[in-house]
Amino acid sequence: MAPHGILLALLLVLSCLSQTSYGIVLFSSLKDSLFVTASHTENQVLKAGIDKLTVSWGLNQSYEAGTDSTFKTIKVKLCFAPVSQVDRGWRKTVDKLAMDKTCLFKIVERAYTSNKSNDSFDWIIKRDVPGATYFVRAYAFNAAGQEVAYGQTTDAKKTANLFVVEGITGRHLSLDIASVVFSAFSVLSLAGFFIAEKRRAKSS
Repeated sequence: MAPHGILLALLLVLSCLSQTSYGIVLFSSLKDSLFVTASHTENQVLKAGIDKLTVSWGLNQSYEAGTDSTFKTIKVKLCFAPVSQVDRGWRKTVDKLAMDKTCLFKIVERAYTSNKSNDSFDWIIKRDVPGATYFVRAYAFNAAGQEVAYGQTTDAKKTANLFVVEGITGRHLSLDIASVVFSAFSVLSLAGFFIAEKRRAKSS
């Protein structure tokens, strides 16, 4: 009975170790070997659904050649700055990337190209992006689909070179116009009804 129990315990330990070593990636384990820039200026206000953001990425030249040998795919994301995460658990930063909610909006996903010139992409900020303060982060993935490196447009504390997105409030000019037209039509219809009723009363 004892040997069987020891075997079961060993199997559980091995299972935990395998889960830790494969499939679970911690942000703190990644190197910042990507160089990422965006076209915004610090604290610039951009409008969702209207303004464009140009992002570019490539190998951080402070790392030696060959550092990107395992890079297969790049995913660039829009990420919440700490100031816009306060009291918002659904935007919480977690070291375990599978549970992290810092970067919820994908900007672009592309195959990684190993060359000296950076790749770039022009992105119109989507209409469903909420109003908040943001930065841009890129992740490099290996052939197994695991994050192996990152880069971002801000510093490690995520307080520098941030920008603001002004979200859509839900009211649009077309809706306002339609509301005014409908209200005017309702008033005219009501006035016409009273006039018709008075004429009927007089004729009777």
